[in-house]
Amino acid sequence: MPEQTEYDLPAIASMFQLGGELLDASPYGSGHINDTFASKVRTAEGERRFVHQRINHNVFKEPEKVMENIQRVTSHMKAKVAQAGGDPLREVLTLVPALDGAAYCQDADGNYWRTYLFIEGARTYDIAEDPDHLYKASKAFGRFQRMLSDLPGGRLHETIPDFHNTRWRFEQFTQAIADDPANRAAEAKNEIDFILTRAEQAPVFVELAEIGKVPERIVHNDTKFNNVMIDDATGQAICVVDLDTVMPGLPMYDFGDSVRTGAAAAAEDEKDLSKVRMETDKFDRLAAGYLEEARQFLLPIEIDNLAFSARLITYEQAMRFLADHIAGDIYYKIHRPGHNLDRARTQIEMIRDMESKTAEMEAAIARYR
Repeated sequence: MPEQTEYDLPAIASMFQLGGELLDASPYGSGHINDTFASKVRTAEGERRFVHQRINHNVFKEPEKVMENIQRVTSHMKAKVAQAGGDPLREVLTLVPALDGAAYCQDADGNYWRTYLFIEGARTYDIAEDPDHLYKASKAFGRFQRMLSDLPGGRLHETIPDFHNTRWRFEQFTQAIADDPANRAAEAKNEIDFILTRAEQAPVFVELAEIGKVPERIVHNDTKFNNVMIDDATGQAICVVDLDTVMPGLPMYDFGDSVRTGAAAAAEDEKDLSKVRMETDKFDRLAAGYLEEARQFLLPIEIDNLAFSARLITYEQAMRFLADHIAGDIYYKIHRPGHNLDRARTQIEMIRDMESKTAEMEAAIARYR
């Protein structure tokens, strides 16, 4: 990703209905896609904080559609939280309107900006401090899907088309091998063979959707642990954040990706493969939390495929890392030579470990379904 540019934050803040005088604004968070800032504003009710984000229009080609999705989703969820007696300002992201009432605005350079009310007394964590954290976060993602299962008004926009189309990802992978623009395919022969020998897995979910056996639903598509806010006082997961990729999809991918990232014993780019494994106690907590909410609306066939979903999404990510290495590192930012190959090898080792633990994973799903 390009380095962050300097922005006129007072001018940007002035385009939104903040209700007071801007006191300060500075970079905030650790995201790699959008540029994020937190501001402090003096209002008649006292000081309030806000989050301002520049939407990366190189990744999200149609920011207007991203914001239409977010506006619809948050409005629907706020109504449900209020109906249940909860706190919509803490349990759902709150968009602050621009001066013209829109959900976003553009600066003089054509950048798209949005503003959220800052949720006080809660935070996100890059790493879960205990398995209970994973349980609570997974429950939050299940609740998120459940609350959006009856969203009215037609289909959401696809903000990134074919995002989890594993059949298409496999076609992209094989094309990268055929083109081999950086002459790297030979050095990755073992990894390529691993992917190719599991080719029959790639289209499984796509084909189930095409024949109508699993329904399209509204899903988050980025279910990392650090996309859930944890309340400082209660330790409960209160709010799902990072809604740019909320769009039509299959809920199994959401659960699978939470396992790929949340149940991993090692970092995504760990070079020492002896450290790479899926931890079954973490898988158990993720399954328990997710199904506590999701079993209320999922079909039996969707639940039947949850354990496999963890392998499939890891397989997809292995393909993506390996294809990018073969293509010359044109998509993912790397920090060392062979970084994408290391990432692919880590995903492949995770798949091997998951394959050896299939019975334990299936047993955990059975316990909580």
